[in-house]
Amino acid sequence: MGQITPEQFYALVESRKSIRQFKNKEVPRDVLERILMAGMHAPSGKNRQNWRFFVVEGKKRDEYLQYSQKSWLGIKDILQKKLKPSLYEFTERFFFTLGNAPVLVFAYSHNSNEERYHTSIGSVYMAVENMNLACVAEGLGCCTMGAPLEIKKEVDEFLGVTQLEEYKKGELELLCGLVIGYPDHQPPKAPRQLDGRVTWMR
Repeated sequence: MGQITPEQFYALVESRKSIRQFKNKEVPRDVLERILMAGMHAPSGKNRQNWRFFVVEGKKRDEYLQYSQKSWLGIKDILQKKLKPSLYEFTERFFFTLGNAPVLVFAYSHNSNEERYHTSIGSVYMAVENMNLACVAEGLGCCTMGAPLEIKKEVDEFLGVTQLEEYKKGELELLCGLVIGYPDHQPPKAPRQLDGRVTWMR
C-alpha cells in the first residue's frame, strides 16, 4: 500500500465537513463496504471491536423519514435560538428529507462489564470518525447525527434491534446515525475554535 504524505493526510482531515444535501445517485455496495471497513480499523478498548453498524437503504430508508421528522421535534426549539432563520429552515428541510441521502448508518456500542462504559462508546465514535474520513476519500458526503437519540427506543424498534439477545441483556446502545451520499452542495466549514482548547504542560 502506498504511503500518503503528511500534506495529503492533513488535507483530508481539514476537508471533512458535514454534508446535508445529496444527489439522486446510489452509492455502490463495494464503496460502502470500504467505508465500513475503515470504521472497523479504528482502535477499541481491549480490542473488543464493540461497534455494531446497521445500514439502511431503499424502501427501509424511506420508511425512516417519519422517525427523522419526529426526532426534529426534540431539538427544533434549541436550534431556533441558535441558528439564523435561513439556516434553521434549511436544517428543518433536512430532517424532513435527510437531504435525499440514499444511505443511513446507525452506530451502536456493544457494552460489556469487561470494559468501562466511556471507553466502549469512545471506541465506536473513533470508528465513526474513520468512516467520515473514508467518505471524503471516496468523494462522498457524510453527516453524523445525534438526533436519533431523541427517539432512541423507536429507532431500536424500527431497526429490529430490540429482538437481539444483546439488546435484551441491556448491552446494545444506539450512539448516532450517519447519512451518506454524493454531495449536492458545498457548505462552508465552520471556523475551528482554538482558544482554550489545548493546555501544554512540561
